[in-house]
Amino acid sequence: MILPQDSLYAKTHEWTRLEGEEAVIGITAFAQEQLGDITYVDLPGVGTQLEQDSEMGSIESVKAASELYSPVSGAVIAVNDALADKPELINEDPFGQGWLLRVKLAAQPTGLMDATSYAAHVETLAH
Repeated sequence: MILPQDSLYAKTHEWTRLEGEEAVIGITAFAQEQLGDITYVDLPGVGTQLEQDSEMGSIESVKAASELYSPVSGAVIAVNDALADKPELINEDPFGQGWLLRVKLAAQPTGLMDATSYAAHVETLAH
């Protein structure tokens, strides 16, 4: 499993990459593999206030629908509009072009895992 070392991970399989006062959010490669072919993503609009660990939208695939949880608290400043027409970008490039949101941080996130800890977490789910 490929995990960017510059990202932090939530137990609910969202990742966040901190960039100064902002965070980029997406779902992990593990999550998109479990979901299968992604067909739709429902994301909050620009200006929406997110609270860490609270629901921020949903994602649907040919296999299942799942809630998305925010790994950070702050205001949404950008949404990946490309996902409206091409939700499969999440399957193709979950840590790159398949990003979901960009958030202006209200506070530094706490309780997230580094890549090594997240890999160990995923390993426990496989057994």
